Amino acid sequence: MYDSFTLWIVLVVIALILIAIFLRYFPILLWISTRASGVKISLIQLFLMRIRNVPPHVIAKAMVEAHKAGLQLTRDELEAHYLAGGHVEQVVHALVSANKANIDLTFKMAAAIDLAGRDVFNAVQMSVNPKVIDTPPVTAVAKDGIQLIAKARVTVRANIQRLVGGAGEETILARVGEGIVSSIGSSEKHTVVLENPDSISKLVLRKGLDAGTAFEILSIDIADIDIGRNIGAVLQMDQAQADKNIAQAKAEERRAMAVAQEQEMRALAQQARAKVIEAEAEVPLAMAEAFRNGNLGVMDYYRLKNIEADTSMRDAIAKPISDEKATKQGSLEDKKK
Repeated sequence: MYDSFTLWIVLVVIALILIAIFLRYFPILLWISTRASGVKISLIQLFLMRIRNVPPHVIAKAMVEAHKAGLQLTRDELEAHYLAGGHVEQVVHALVSANKANIDLTFKMAAAIDLAGRDVFNAVQMSVNPKVIDTPPVTAVAKDGIQLIAKARVTVRANIQRLVGGAGEETILARVGEGIVSSIGSSEKHTVVLENPDSISKLVLRKGLDAGTAFEILSIDIADIDIGRNIGAVLQMDQAQADKNIAQAKAEERRAMAVAQEQEMRALAQQARAKVIEAEAEVPLAMAEAFRNGNLGVMDYYRLKNIEADTSMRDAIAKPISDEKATKQGSLEDKKK
């Protein structure tokens, strides 16, 4: 009896395993659901999807959604898109939304947009409900040198036809910023921009900034304009400082040349003084030679010494007098001042 009970347990387990394997590769409940929804998918086709590593519930759910929305999609198209790495559910959602919004979107185009890495469902939603993009602060300088800081809001709508290969939001922001800088830079005065900020948006819109992008620009609105620094005055101050530095450098150069010339003249004076000293050193020798040759007598020598002593005494007497006169003259000049 024990052996028969064990046998029954083994048979039940084997049966359950076989049923699980069968239901794994033959999803009967999914087949019944699709048939009840009006989608014709055979059980063999669901089995072959398992063999091709395609989730049957993904394809079946997508076909049911498309059928209920009135779209004609084939099983092969959905399987091919899934095997290519696409998002089947997102593509079907996008097709249904585009159909309800009367947007011309084919499965081939939606699959291409999805495989290009873009969210096709979000693109359809953005085409129906435009998106507002806030630009970062854009700094520009008017012709009068005043810096302006502007912020803009760009309202864009997705262009389904240009989603594949079209530029993204970063390009839109860059082009709008460039247009704002160009518009402010061409203004004669910053007050003109502050009085008419809509002139910026009109000028930027006329440039067709959405060309080659995946979006269509509906409007560009200037949200805020702030006054920055006086760039013209700053540049003039910098130029004046640069001119001052150049003038100081030239003056320093001239001073250095004058100092060098002064040193050179001092060197020449020392050289001349050395020659004088050298000449004075030859005087005693010449006098000794004159004594030996009889050209100079003793009395002549004494008279010469007396003349030198008299000259030295006169210089000593005249020096305090000249200093006193100079002092008096200086005090008189101070009084006059």
